Amino acid sequence: MDLEQRVARLEDRAAINDLVVRYFLASDGDDLKTIGESFTPDAIFASSGQISGEGRDGIVEFIRGARSHMGLTIHTPHYVQITFDDADRARGLVGAHLELVLGGQAIYGAVRYVDEYVKRDGRWLISKRDMRTIAIAPWLEFGAALESETPMRWPGSKAQSDYPRSRLEPG
Repeated sequence: MDLEQRVARLEDRAAINDLVVRYFLASDGDDLKTIGESFTPDAIFASSGQISGEGRDGIVEFIRGARSHMGLTIHTPHYVQITFDDADRARGLVGAHLELVLGGQAIYGAVRYVDEYVKRDGRWLISKRDMRTIAIAPWLEFGAALESETPMRWPGSKAQSDYPRSRLEPG
């Protein structure tokens, strides 16, 4: 890559990182317009591999419905690992923590968003997002959940992590 291409790649990384942060801030602020503008018109949003919303409008309606049961939320992205497929397509892995109130109960969680991005009209957008849960539980139960075989503890359910740990054999 020449210098101009390298600078463009850095600008693209910054733009994708800003997109991720803008989405999280819009989520916390119930800014459905900005959430919708973060996605392509034909985007897909999934949770643990199960499609939750299709198309920009479908994703906004899914998020509207999910957020109608929540109180205060704090989405905190920690990193965005980006792999470029070409100048207009990239894949990302976003590590984040979530704090939220659901059903009157404080919940804490660690998630990874498996993303695909496309650049359209000079602007990066999310074309596919799959929220994968590492662990999530009521705040006071998080430590026990993290130590268990079922660290996904949305109210009323227990499940294995989308990223179960494979144990190392003693050497």
